Amino acid sequence: MNRLLIREQPNWGIPVTIITGFLGSGKTTLLNQILQNKQDLKVAVLVNEFGDISIDSQLLVSYDDDMVELSNGCICCTINDGLIEAVYRILERDEKVDYLVIETTGIADPLPIILTFVGTEFRDSTRLDSIITVVDADLFDADHFNSEAAMSQIAYADIVLLNKIDLVTPEKLAELESQIKTFKQGARILQTQYCQVPLGLILDVGLTPIEAYKNEEESDRYHDHKYHSHHLENDGFVSMSFTSDRPFDVYKFQKFLTEQIPNEVFRAKGIIWFDGSELRHVFQLSGPRYDMKSDRWTGLPSNQLVFIGRHLDTDKIRHSLNDCLVASVAV
Repeated sequence: MNRLLIREQPNWGIPVTIITGFLGSGKTTLLNQILQNKQDLKVAVLVNEFGDISIDSQLLVSYDDDMVELSNGCICCTINDGLIEAVYRILERDEKVDYLVIETTGIADPLPIILTFVGTEFRDSTRLDSIITVVDADLFDADHFNSEAAMSQIAYADIVLLNKIDLVTPEKLAELESQIKTFKQGARILQTQYCQVPLGLILDVGLTPIEAYKNEEESDRYHDHKYHSHHLENDGFVSMSFTSDRPFDVYKFQKFLTEQIPNEVFRAKGIIWFDGSELRHVFQLSGPRYDMKSDRWTGLPSNQLVFIGRHLDTDKIRHSLNDCLVASVAV
């Protein structure tokens, strides 16, 4: 990426990249790749999550005053307040920002966000550069997800990252590429593991067809909360959050994962505290796959979990999780 080019053409405005993709595809992993390899580029980040607890922000390699969280469940529902206000906060800073990256929730329709940046509000101060959609090559199946949001994310993509290619055969990869091309012709398709990709292929690339979006009729429906929640209602997704200042019994939690977690859970993530462990455990679940990675606590230990799925029996899940907690913590 040519930082000098960005700085010498201020009339273009701050370049903006929107990272979207279905639940568990690897959006936060991609964001971490950007933050780890941005060199001296000053990047501001907007992170949105579907749930009451902000997990992704705790998993970023570095986040400080350059990150703003939008916690309204669906970023497109905050267009008239949270999103615009957050962008203005970034634009009005004394210290220059070179690039803005927005990570949406996994069930967001990106179109209202796109229209926010091509409309009059930010037309002169920002430049929509690329819409990146991350796809889980192992789990992506249009019939299985049957999601308006997932299809919209591909339909509006300038770049599609076929992620987790190490989990599928070359034949399935070729089939996926063909399937994606039926949803979006002309998109740049890149195959990745752990979203590892040269930033020059995805940032400051000028791939978003601004003029095409300007012809999109920006009617009041894009600023109506009922419209923004439409795809959520049709997709049937709900989220539930669980927190506790008591640790889990590791064996009970493992039994919950292997025997009790409902099939309706598409995505789960969290920070887990196990009794007898001095480390925090970062938990990620996508479809039938889950893993945990351990590192040091940066604050007081606690359990923080978010589950996302269709028509979840939240009371039953919460009851099962409470049963996994130890009775008391030794002092």
